[in-house]
Amino acid sequence: MTAPHQPWDLLVVGGGTAGIVAAKTAARLGARVALVERDRIGGDCLWTGCVPSKALLAAAGRAAEARRAATLGVHVSGVESDFAEVMRHVRSAIAAIEPQDTPEALTAAGVHVIQGDAVFTGPTSVDVDGHRTSFHQALIATGGQPAIPPVRGLAEAEPLTSDSVWDLDTLPRRLAVMGGGSIGCELGQAFARLGSHVTLVEMAPRLLPREDPDAAALVHAALVHDGVDVLVGHQAVTAHGQPGSAGTLVVDDGAGERKVSYDALLVAVGRRPGSGGLGLDAAGVDVDPKGYVTVDAQLRTSSARIWAAGDVTPHPQFTHVAGVHGSLAASNAVLGVRRRVDASAVPRVTFTDPEVAAVGTPTWAHDGGPDPRTLTREHVDVDRAQAEGRTDGFSRLALGARGRILGGTVVGPRAGESLAEVTLAVRKRLTATDLAGTTHPYPTYGDGVWNAAISAVQDRLAAPTTRWLLTGLVALRRAWSKR
Repeated sequence: MTAPHQPWDLLVVGGGTAGIVAAKTAARLGARVALVERDRIGGDCLWTGCVPSKALLAAAGRAAEARRAATLGVHVSGVESDFAEVMRHVRSAIAAIEPQDTPEALTAAGVHVIQGDAVFTGPTSVDVDGHRTSFHQALIATGGQPAIPPVRGLAEAEPLTSDSVWDLDTLPRRLAVMGGGSIGCELGQAFARLGSHVTLVEMAPRLLPREDPDAAALVHAALVHDGVDVLVGHQAVTAHGQPGSAGTLVVDDGAGERKVSYDALLVAVGRRPGSGGLGLDAAGVDVDPKGYVTVDAQLRTSSARIWAAGDVTPHPQFTHVAGVHGSLAASNAVLGVRRRVDASAVPRVTFTDPEVAAVGTPTWAHDGGPDPRTLTREHVDVDRAQAEGRTDGFSRLALGARGRILGGTVVGPRAGESLAEVTLAVRKRLTATDLAGTTHPYPTYGDGVWNAAISAVQDRLAAPTTRWLLTGLVALRRAWSKR
């Protein structure tokens, strides 16, 4: 291993999204940059997260569309899924995107790539497989891993996770999914559409506990429609099974136990930070009780020369957040600027069908005060949704004083795309009037957000004082016209 530029201006530990973006950003700024990765460059998003899951969802969605075509007068018979072919599609999607994140691509961008395990030996040095490397500034971007809850017998059963499910080549006849968050709902629906009998177990009273309850209800109904047995309010008690074989998951809803038989068990109940084994104590880097690296508003750790970004920190665990934070931390580290994290507009999308997209102030559970208030347009009133027979959704805005857009939830096809302008509106402190006065293409699902904004403007025009003023202006105009 060669290290021609020690000490590095920035040493990045971890080659996922946060690390890649940070390294490229620093290199573009003229810094001497090295990136250390123990496994594959690209991280969870490329290999086990965003890319494979969306490829799988696309295949499952095609199967569902074919079955749903009869509602539009198109009759398709004999729809079957070839799971091995589906997985080849998933792997081809990874292969198509991988060249963007290879060591060669990083080298071309001016980043020196070091393969191995990095362990901090002090506040300005790391050991990489027995070789000492020094730095002026460092960034921890080691991501996270799926968490396995302490359910009796679960670890011994070696269940699938969002990391290992992509190794399957045979469709499980019966799939049990622990976890009703985004990952559990997405994968549960996908496998059901491809032909598995799926049972989804969630300990909370409803699916997607962090999302608008109306949105969660629509997803619940969609999963049931696709054949998923949804068990909310059920706690997993015991798992009986050998690694890679059929077994039984015992769940309890408080009234009694129930057995869920499976051929494959998938655990999707959250993630834990990848902060272990890095020698953080030697570097003076603190972690919180859950193991997340603590950072300030500039993403600096408790060690003055070390920064952190991505899933290893307590910030929201999304690829887009990791990328933005990686760039911000790298800029702060190599330029000495003090850019701060902006958490006002962090969008999130659950890629079920229908999709659930949300940003900013929640569109539910308010304290009863005058602000924020919400305005909703059901997609039964969206012309594109009617034309496509997909009216199972809504667009909802949370509005503050003077109609300022504080947040939003969109449920429906391509909801993430419709959410983009809401995210910008929250970030730029725009109002419903700003959105309503912007010409939108027609007909699109974006009409839901636009029409909600128009409704807000119409409500303001209907207020008594405003009506009085407008009536007076019209009367004056009428009188002037008679002259």
